Amino acid sequence: MSQTTQAVVQSLVERAVKLGDRQLAADIRAFAAQRQFGLVFEHNRPERLRLYGKPVMRGDTVQVLPARGEKENADSQLLWRVTSLDGQTAQLTPYKSVSYDENNNEDCSVAVEDIVAVAEYDQPIYTGLKETGRIERGGDRPYQVVINGENYHALETLAFSYAGKVDCIYIDPPYNTGARDWKYNNDYVDGSDAYRHSKWLAFMERRLKLAKQLLNPEESVLIVTIDEKEYLRLGLLLEQLFPSATIQMVSSVINPKGVAQKNGFRRADEYLFFVMVGDSSPVKLQLSDEWSASSAKASAGKKKGAVKLGWTSMMRRGSHSHRHERPGLYYPIFADPEKHMIVQVGEVLPAEQHAGVDIDGLVQILPLRRDGSEGCWQVGPSELRSRIEQGRVKLGSKTNYGYVVNYLPDGEYAKVTSGFYKVLGRAEDGSLIAETEESSDMAIAPTQWKIASHNATEYGTGLIQSLIGRNFSYPKSLYAVEDTLRFFIASKPNALIVDFFSGSGTTAHAVMRLNHQDGGQRKCVCITNNEVSDEESKGLLKQGLRKGDPQWEALGICQYVTKPRVTAAITGKTPEGDPIKGDYKFTDEFPMADGFEENAVFFDLTYADPDAVELGVAFEEIAPLLWLRAGSRGSIIKHEQPGFAMADAYAVLFDFASVGAFIDAVKQNAGIGCAYVITDDTARYASVKAQLPGLDVVRLYENYLQSFKIAAEDAVR
Repeated sequence: MSQTTQAVVQSLVERAVKLGDRQLAADIRAFAAQRQFGLVFEHNRPERLRLYGKPVMRGDTVQVLPARGEKENADSQLLWRVTSLDGQTAQLTPYKSVSYDENNNEDCSVAVEDIVAVAEYDQPIYTGLKETGRIERGGDRPYQVVINGENYHALETLAFSYAGKVDCIYIDPPYNTGARDWKYNNDYVDGSDAYRHSKWLAFMERRLKLAKQLLNPEESVLIVTIDEKEYLRLGLLLEQLFPSATIQMVSSVINPKGVAQKNGFRRADEYLFFVMVGDSSPVKLQLSDEWSASSAKASAGKKKGAVKLGWTSMMRRGSHSHRHERPGLYYPIFADPEKHMIVQVGEVLPAEQHAGVDIDGLVQILPLRRDGSEGCWQVGPSELRSRIEQGRVKLGSKTNYGYVVNYLPDGEYAKVTSGFYKVLGRAEDGSLIAETEESSDMAIAPTQWKIASHNATEYGTGLIQSLIGRNFSYPKSLYAVEDTLRFFIASKPNALIVDFFSGSGTTAHAVMRLNHQDGGQRKCVCITNNEVSDEESKGLLKQGLRKGDPQWEALGICQYVTKPRVTAAITGKTPEGDPIKGDYKFTDEFPMADGFEENAVFFDLTYADPDAVELGVAFEEIAPLLWLRAGSRGSIIKHEQPGFAMADAYAVLFDFASVGAFIDAVKQNAGIGCAYVITDDTARYASVKAQLPGLDVVRLYENYLQSFKIAAEDAVR
């Protein structure tokens, strides 16, 4: 029930009480408790997910696949329980459930290769990731990640690594046009399905609830594209799921010629919902005349002028911004108020000490939040001293809680080193003075976009053809996605972006483009599947194939489009090894054959059975999840090792007998930002955490399975 509805109900109750009719007041309360207000649909509509790739075990719930070359039918939707396995044969008994078919009441024997495990959406699933390839051209830069798998389970899996850490989620979900463009319970949904709207809402709600867990609650944005078929229902759903967020809808022209609609106007645009969480809001950017609804007037008053460097506060915001979370980033900075400059950087203060020792004539500045609580700086003392020498730090304005300390983030400083900004010199405090000759008009975009570069035919379909010579239905314009993201992550050079309806991989491509422009190290995690279209499936069926066959899987979205597209974008070469023809246009023009200095890794989502591994999920299956949480940089610790193991960005303690050497090794390696402790003993874990202040110290149970079962159960609430 919404807050508005609650207020109305309460008002009616109070009026009934004033009239002396307490029974009426009770009846109103009872009626309100039983009614569902707002968007009404079947939230609990069953959604069964086939676990392709999971080894079938005794006790599994399964479905029997249709014979090769045959379509899905009523029999292939029936549920069975595996009672025993004998070599390559499984004994099945009908699964007694709410949807039990009375006509399906006889046991049967089926070849194991003809059955697939099935799970309801709310069952705990034990997942892992299996690497299927990588591209490395970016040195020590973080990796762009592509995951092939069911996005509901992939989102559950990412909750371990990224809960509360994601800066931006961009999704282009199925539009539910009625043209069999998406599946529910392994069957395409068409316009004749009386429940298609309810199915779509249930499908979206489950995934958006998981997505909400990933978003940084202090400042992040969810961006959802949609067309006229579901935009009204989507808007209501977003209002219900994100009641405290600021939600705005934008209309964007993606095909100026328009697409013919039966008995209607030609459709030229689609819509974007922006769900701005916490302090999130679009930033002002340099916008061309075509962004304005009255470009002639805008250009007439537009002037050219010097654009100065974009300084930002040294105070850490968002996740892990309190002192107890990053104790190594709490220290004093000393400034001379007469010269208005920083003159000294103190050392990290012990936990029991709240301020440094005062120095005569200097003002001590601590990372105190507006509410007076202790926060932390963006970087440690030694890194800050280095940045002061580079001219990247200066004293800002005075406030009622001290001075603001400003610094140049990596993206802005990259513009200096690349020559985008011309360095004019240094100020008296040593900070850089630089500017570039650009339009001085910085603006927030309007809610109607008619931008030439957003043409989906030319810069979506056509671009994919240039990159990999293959077709993909309805891809977004690369530049449209790039512009959309820019409003929220242009000032975040280390932003984390997730797209769980990734399709052809446009979001990852756009993130790499943004990194190329400002030297940022943004990371994108793309989740896609390996489905083929309805039309393609008909052709494959005629060839006597079915899902799971190598020839079928080779034409799936991930294998045929997403992985080749991301690879081509980085390497600058087509799948055949030829240089890509053509140039990137608009904001950042250069030959596509140059590629990007980026890294990418590809994973398949895997499933493990609780009884299949004696101690739970094999370490190899969860190893990539530990690496993702540590920042997706450097190498992955892939196997258990005696004592402990260290990679570029994280370390794992396997045997507590080696705890002393583990702690010493971690302290001596400045690159380690995350430490995993495998133990069932809470006191042991707390001891390690206390000795590694400033690090993300995470406990894994000795039974790895237990660690990830808990994550899955949390995710479905």
